[in-house]
Amino acid sequence: MFDDIAFRYDFLNRFLSAGIDVRWRKTAIRQLTDINPKKILDVATGTADVAIMATGILNPEKITGIDISDGMLELGRKKIKTLGLTNTIELLNGDSETIKFDDNTFDAVTVAFGVRNFENLEKGLGEIKRVLKPGGRLVVLEFSKPKTLGVKQLYNVYMKVAAPAIGKLFSKNRNAYKYLDESIKKFPEGKNFTTILDNLGYRNTYRKTLSLGICSIYCGEK
Repeated sequence: MFDDIAFRYDFLNRFLSAGIDVRWRKTAIRQLTDINPKKILDVATGTADVAIMATGILNPEKITGIDISDGMLELGRKKIKTLGLTNTIELLNGDSETIKFDDNTFDAVTVAFGVRNFENLEKGLGEIKRVLKPGGRLVVLEFSKPKTLGVKQLYNVYMKVAAPAIGKLFSKNRNAYKYLDESIKKFPEGKNFTTILDNLGYRNTYRKTLSLGICSIYCGEK
Protein backbone atom coordinates (compact mmCIF):
# COMPACT_ATOMS: atom_id res chain seq x y z
CA MET A 1 0.00 0.00 0.00
CA PHE A 2 2.75 2.48 0.94
CA ASP A 3 4.69 1.65 -2.23
CA ASP A 4 1.55 2.48 -4.22
CA ILE A 5 1.08 5.92 -2.66
CA ALA A 6 4.78 6.84 -2.33
CA PHE A 7 4.84 9.06 -5.43
CA ARG A 8 2.07 11.27 -3.98
CA TYR A 9 2.83 10.85 -0.27
CA ASP A 10 4.54 14.20 0.39
CA PHE A 11 2.01 16.12 -1.70
CA LEU A 12 -0.97 14.53 0.05
CA ASN A 13 0.54 15.11 3.51
CA ARG A 14 0.83 18.83 2.76
CA PHE A 15 -2.54 19.03 0.98
CA LEU A 16 -4.63 17.06 3.47
CA SER A 17 -3.19 18.91 6.48
CA ALA A 18 -3.04 22.34 4.79
CA GLY A 19 0.69 22.27 5.52
CA ILE A 20 0.26 22.01 9.31
CA ASP A 21 2.04 18.64 9.34
CA VAL A 22 5.36 20.44 8.74
CA ARG A 23 4.88 22.43 11.95
CA TRP A 24 3.88 19.25 13.81
CA ARG A 25 7.07 17.49 12.72
CA LYS A 26 9.28 20.41 13.70
CA THR A 27 7.61 20.66 17.12
CA ALA A 28 8.24 16.93 17.65
CA ILE A 29 11.90 17.24 16.67
CA ARG A 30 12.37 20.14 19.10
CA GLN A 31 11.54 17.80 21.98
CA LEU A 32 15.15 16.63 21.52
CA THR A 33 16.99 19.97 21.56
CA ASP A 34 17.87 19.75 25.26
CA ILE A 35 19.71 16.42 24.87
CA ASN A 36 21.59 17.44 21.68
CA PRO A 37 21.54 13.95 20.10
CA LYS A 38 24.42 13.04 17.78
CA LYS A 39 23.12 9.67 16.53
CA ILE A 40 19.41 9.47 15.66
CA LEU A 41 17.24 6.63 14.37
CA ASP A 42 14.10 7.61 12.47
CA VAL A 43 11.72 4.62 12.45
CA ALA A 44 9.07 4.38 9.70
CA THR A 45 10.98 7.19 8.01
CA GLY A 46 8.87 7.13 4.82
CA THR A 47 10.29 9.72 2.44
CA ALA A 48 12.64 11.02 5.18
CA ASP A 49 10.78 14.24 6.04
CA VAL A 50 11.64 14.08 9.75
CA ALA A 51 15.23 13.00 9.10
CA ILE A 52 15.75 15.94 6.75
CA MET A 53 14.13 18.46 9.12
CA ALA A 54 16.15 17.10 12.05
CA THR A 55 19.45 17.86 10.31
CA GLY A 56 18.58 21.55 10.28
CA ILE A 57 17.13 21.73 13.79
CA LEU A 58 19.45 19.39 15.72
CA ASN A 59 22.62 19.26 13.59
CA PRO A 60 23.36 15.60 14.45
CA GLU A 61 26.38 13.68 13.21
CA LYS A 62 24.31 10.85 11.74
CA ILE A 63 20.65 10.02 11.13
CA THR A 64 19.58 6.54 10.07
CA GLY A 65 16.08 6.12 8.69
CA ILE A 66 14.40 2.72 8.41
CA ASP A 67 11.19 1.74 6.66
CA ILE A 68 9.66 -1.40 5.17
CA SER A 69 8.54 0.41 1.99
CA ASP A 70 11.20 0.49 -0.72
CA GLY A 71 9.03 2.88 -2.72
CA MET A 72 9.10 5.43 0.09
CA LEU A 73 12.84 4.94 0.67
CA GLU A 74 13.63 5.46 -3.02
CA LEU A 75 11.92 8.86 -2.99
CA GLY A 76 13.58 9.75 0.31
CA ARG A 77 17.04 9.00 -1.10
CA LYS A 78 16.37 11.27 -4.08
CA LYS A 79 15.40 14.12 -1.72
CA ILE A 80 18.50 13.55 0.42
CA LYS A 81 20.80 13.55 -2.62
CA THR A 82 19.22 16.74 -3.99
CA LEU A 83 19.74 18.47 -0.63
CA GLY A 84 23.35 17.29 -0.35
CA LEU A 85 22.70 15.35 2.87
CA THR A 86 24.02 11.91 1.85
CA ASN A 87 26.89 12.15 4.36
CA THR A 88 24.47 12.77 7.23
CA ILE A 89 21.37 10.68 6.42
CA GLU A 90 21.29 7.02 5.48
CA LEU A 91 18.05 5.19 4.61
CA LEU A 92 17.73 1.43 5.05
CA ASN A 93 14.98 -1.11 4.61
CA GLY A 94 14.15 -2.14 8.16
CA ASP A 95 11.34 -3.30 10.43
CA SER A 96 10.55 -1.67 13.76
CA GLU A 97 10.14 -5.07 15.40
CA THR A 98 13.58 -6.39 14.38
CA ILE A 99 15.87 -3.37 14.35
CA LYS A 100 19.27 -4.48 13.05
CA PHE A 101 21.44 -2.42 15.36
CA ASP A 102 23.23 -3.23 18.60
CA ASP A 103 21.90 -2.36 22.05
CA ASN A 104 22.54 1.22 23.21
CA THR A 105 23.35 2.61 19.75
CA PHE A 106 21.27 5.79 19.42
CA ASP A 107 20.92 8.99 21.42
CA ALA A 108 17.36 9.47 20.17
CA VAL A 109 14.66 7.71 18.16
CA THR A 110 11.86 9.44 16.27
CA VAL A 111 8.68 7.93 14.82
CA ALA A 112 6.33 10.22 12.90
CA PHE A 113 2.91 8.82 11.95
CA GLY A 114 4.27 5.28 12.06
CA VAL A 115 3.56 3.60 15.41
CA ARG A 116 -0.08 2.96 14.56
CA ASN A 117 1.22 0.77 11.71
CA PHE A 118 3.35 -1.44 13.97
CA GLU A 119 2.05 -5.01 13.75
CA ASN A 120 2.97 -5.56 17.40
CA LEU A 121 3.11 -2.18 19.16
CA GLU A 122 4.77 -3.35 22.36
CA LYS A 123 7.41 -5.35 20.50
CA GLY A 124 8.29 -2.39 18.29
CA LEU A 125 8.51 0.02 21.23
CA GLY A 126 10.60 -2.54 23.12
CA GLU A 127 13.04 -2.81 20.20
CA ILE A 128 13.33 0.96 20.10
CA LYS A 129 14.15 1.01 23.82
CA ARG A 130 16.79 -1.67 23.26
CA VAL A 131 18.70 0.38 20.68
CA LEU A 132 18.44 3.63 22.68
CA LYS A 133 21.39 4.57 24.86
CA PRO A 134 20.68 4.98 28.58
CA GLY A 135 19.20 8.47 28.91
CA GLY A 136 18.25 8.43 25.24
CA ARG A 137 14.80 9.69 24.26
CA LEU A 138 11.98 8.40 22.09
CA VAL A 139 9.74 10.96 20.37
CA VAL A 140 6.54 9.75 18.74
CA LEU A 141 4.30 11.96 16.59
CA GLU A 142 0.90 10.47 15.88
CA PHE A 143 -2.65 11.38 14.98
CA SER A 144 -5.19 11.50 17.79
CA LYS A 145 -8.91 12.09 18.00
CA PRO A 146 -10.03 15.57 19.14
CA LYS A 147 -12.51 15.65 22.00
CA THR A 148 -13.76 19.27 21.71
CA LEU A 149 -17.40 19.52 20.65
CA GLY A 150 -17.67 20.74 17.09
CA VAL A 151 -14.04 20.01 16.28
CA LYS A 152 -14.68 16.31 16.90
CA GLN A 153 -17.62 16.23 14.48
CA LEU A 154 -15.77 18.14 11.75
CA TYR A 155 -12.74 15.91 12.17
CA ASN A 156 -14.85 12.73 11.85
CA VAL A 157 -16.48 13.94 8.62
CA TYR A 158 -13.13 14.98 7.19
CA MET A 159 -11.43 11.66 7.97
CA LYS A 160 -14.33 9.46 6.89
CA VAL A 161 -15.37 11.34 3.73
CA ALA A 162 -13.00 14.07 2.57
CA ALA A 163 -9.57 12.45 3.09
CA PRO A 164 -10.46 9.13 1.35
CA ALA A 165 -12.09 11.01 -1.54
CA ILE A 166 -9.03 13.23 -2.04
CA GLY A 167 -6.74 10.21 -1.67
CA LYS A 168 -8.60 8.42 -4.47
CA LEU A 169 -8.10 11.38 -6.80
CA PHE A 170 -4.35 11.54 -6.39
CA SER A 171 -3.10 8.06 -5.48
CA LYS A 172 -3.22 4.67 -7.17
CA ASN A 173 -4.43 2.88 -4.05
CA ARG A 174 -8.12 3.55 -3.32
CA ASN A 175 -7.99 2.04 0.15
CA ALA A 176 -4.95 3.90 1.51
CA TYR A 177 -6.76 6.89 2.99
CA LYS A 178 -9.67 4.79 4.20
CA TYR A 179 -7.02 2.80 6.07
CA LEU A 180 -5.75 6.06 7.59
CA ASP A 181 -9.03 6.65 9.43
CA GLU A 182 -9.34 3.01 10.50
CA SER A 183 -5.78 2.87 11.88
CA ILE A 184 -6.26 6.08 13.88
CA LYS A 185 -9.42 4.67 15.46
CA LYS A 186 -7.59 1.52 16.59
CA PHE A 187 -4.55 3.31 17.99
CA PRO A 188 -4.34 3.42 21.83
CA GLU A 189 -3.89 7.18 22.10
CA GLY A 190 -3.42 9.53 25.03
CA LYS A 191 -2.97 8.05 28.49
CA ASN A 192 -3.30 4.55 27.05
CA PHE A 193 -0.16 5.05 24.99
CA THR A 194 1.92 6.63 27.78
CA THR A 195 0.86 3.73 30.02
CA ILE A 196 2.26 1.29 27.45
CA LEU A 197 5.54 3.22 27.48
CA ASP A 198 5.57 3.18 31.30
CA ASN A 199 4.94 -0.56 31.38
CA LEU A 200 7.84 -1.14 28.97
CA GLY A 201 10.18 0.69 31.33
CA TYR A 202 10.37 4.10 29.71
CA ARG A 203 10.64 6.95 32.22
CA ASN A 204 9.69 10.64 32.24
CA THR A 205 6.90 9.93 29.76
CA TYR A 206 4.58 12.69 28.65
CA ARG A 207 2.08 13.69 25.99
CA LYS A 208 1.75 17.04 24.24
CA THR A 209 -1.39 17.69 22.16
CA LEU A 210 -1.32 19.79 18.99
CA SER A 211 -3.98 21.55 16.90
CA LEU A 212 -6.95 21.00 19.25
CA GLY A 213 -6.05 17.34 19.74
CA ILE A 214 -5.79 16.31 16.08
CA CYS A 215 -2.21 15.26 16.68
CA SER A 216 -0.10 14.30 19.72
CA ILE A 217 3.54 14.06 20.65
CA TYR A 218 4.61 11.32 23.08
CA CYS A 219 8.02 11.18 24.72
CA GLY A 220 9.84 8.72 26.94
CA GLU A 221 13.41 8.07 28.04
CA LYS A 222 15.44 4.92 28.54
